[in-house]
Amino acid sequence: MIYKKFLKTAEFRKVRNINLIVVLFFSLLFTACKINYTFTGASVSPEVKTYSVDFFPNNSPLFQPTLSQVFTEGLRDKIMSQSKLNLVNSGGDLHFEGEIINYNSSPVSIQTADMASVNRLTVTVKVKFTNSKDEKQNFEQTFSQYEDYPASSTLSDVEGDLITKIVNKLAEDIFNKSLASW
Repeated sequence: MIYKKFLKTAEFRKVRNINLIVVLFFSLLFTACKINYTFTGASVSPEVKTYSVDFFPNNSPLFQPTLSQVFTEGLRDKIMSQSKLNLVNSGGDLHFEGEIINYNSSPVSIQTADMASVNRLTVTVKVKFTNSKDEKQNFEQTFSQYEDYPASSTLSDVEGDLITKIVNKLAEDIFNKSLASW
């Protein structure tokens, strides 16, 4: 009975109006700010819809015939799987280009009699990133990653698996630098 009387009072209408204003204020505040965040860590402006990745030629002194194709496809796939952007052949809102500048296998851990116990395969790529919607995010940078393998194995025996792991790491680094603005 007392509650019904309260519902008819001016004080109740005042409290209800204040609550309504607070709800409207916060709903306008949250809809006015618009940046798309995903669970993958990518933060992309809503203006950005497409990306393009040029073929990365292998210009390293030690040539590996499939590396260019594997790297280029790996970078394309990483962006496609971790963002909502659409891949286009050229002229994307985000554009990646560059070259593979180093592909090298070298000993890491030397044991007795100058024999290596562990070797390291290193791949280095030079990347130029262009964001046509926000030029402040453009960059040119060199990225390098490696994987170790036992000296008892030949490079040709483990090369395919090592390249896949290295390309995944490189694609992650490039993705984070270009799309994960933390």
